[in-house]
Amino acid sequence: MQVTSTEEDGLKREVTIVVSSDDIEKHVVERLEKLGQEIRLPGFRPGKVPMSVLRQRYGKSVLGEVLQQTVDTNAQEALTENEWRPAMQPNIEVTKFDEGEDLKFKMKLELMPEFEPSDFSGIKLEKMVAEVDDSSIEEALGKFADQQKTFVAAKDGAKAENGNAVVIDFLGKRDGVPFDGGKGEAHQLELGSGQFIPGFEEQLVGTKAGDHVDVSLTFPEDYQAADLAGAAVIFEVDVKEVKVSERPPIDDDLAKGLGLENLDDLKSKVREQISGEYASISRERLKRKLLDQLDEMHDFDLPPGLVEVEFEAIWKRVEEDKEKGNEDEDAKGKDEDQLKEEYRAIAERRVRLGILLQKVGEANEIKVTQEEVNRAISAQAQRYPGQEREIFEHFQNDPQASAQLQAPMFEEKVVDFIIELAKVTDRTVPLDELTADPDADQAPGEKALARLKSAKKSSAKKKADAKPAAKKAASADKKAAVKKPAAKKKAAPKKSK
Repeated sequence: MQVTSTEEDGLKREVTIVVSSDDIEKHVVERLEKLGQEIRLPGFRPGKVPMSVLRQRYGKSVLGEVLQQTVDTNAQEALTENEWRPAMQPNIEVTKFDEGEDLKFKMKLELMPEFEPSDFSGIKLEKMVAEVDDSSIEEALGKFADQQKTFVAAKDGAKAENGNAVVIDFLGKRDGVPFDGGKGEAHQLELGSGQFIPGFEEQLVGTKAGDHVDVSLTFPEDYQAADLAGAAVIFEVDVKEVKVSERPPIDDDLAKGLGLENLDDLKSKVREQISGEYASISRERLKRKLLDQLDEMHDFDLPPGLVEVEFEAIWKRVEEDKEKGNEDEDAKGKDEDQLKEEYRAIAERRVRLGILLQKVGEANEIKVTQEEVNRAISAQAQRYPGQEREIFEHFQNDPQASAQLQAPMFEEKVVDFIIELAKVTDRTVPLDELTADPDADQAPGEKALARLKSAKKSSAKKKADAKPAAKKAASADKKAAVKKPAAKKKAAPKKSK
């Protein structure tokens, strides 16, 4: 193998690799000889098939296999000999090969940058801590009691109000013709719950048992049942009964119904849960501050290809949000070139932090154990009751899915490692201050779209401070067509129950 460097530009490398025809022929013969021991051909004893026959029958396919193996093997040897760590899969192009001649191919790649992480012991961080007060516990208990409420018959002649329930029969018609999914009998509907599509529940406020109401409305344009999206319909509704809610008292009996000893035990469990939620928010705020400092502390070249891949992923999301009418307020009024420049700064920040955390993790032998992976897979499987086996098999058979599951786990462990080295001081704050940031639960390294202004500021500062040669980087349910789709993600299409 002969390796010749043809280009070197920053982290980019291009080499030409030549493999002699003798080496290729040697491997072809070895493969044909092995094949001759395995195959059975009429007229020949096992293992006695002449090489000329083997070459005639299998020569081209074997040559193809050998060429692919030769390219892969020699490319890897070139990487190993030069101690190159590719940032992405190298691009390989065969430039010359004819049977009996040398094989010549080019390999283009981008390298991971070489740099030394800063001294993390010099990092100073402030951790916000909010205490759980009694009012928060009482509020949580109240909400829980509301979830346990029951509905009982209202007084005769009572008119339905928001918060009451009505028992109804309904039949939906479009242009006077009933449509699939628009019929229900003895259905109990809590008014104001948003269970049905907009406009339905509102028109039943003030009704009483025995009333007949024609509810006129239009299905949302993004309704999942395509045949009903944007359709104007009329629901013929008969109110059978009006019910009022009864909330159970917050006492020992409520706690015992949950398998706890008494109300104090329930309050203790609620306090633990709220404390855990506060701690999670506090941790994310701390992580954000840490990543901001790490981004400011490190300046190294970034593989252009990695930045481009990250940018394309961000830009695709931006365009999808724009199509759905969810364009970021900060982006309105800006032209495409300006927006791309800003979002590219976010991509650079993501890549920079990703490379840094990966390097710190590798240098300190931080790993995600198989036990931790299994627990994460179990958590994923619990979200899909009845499909647990399929979920486990999915992660076992798809290395990419497993890697995507491990990536955030690895990041969290590296962040914890750095936090242990930093100087962290606690500051008790009111809950409002802890939760003031609207995207406080978003990690900058993974969800940087909400960090546009910060990323722009960081990028601008880096450009001002950088050395001249430095580059910046790192089908609808027919039985319930009338129901309002259950919200899953913000601004995501809704699905009918």
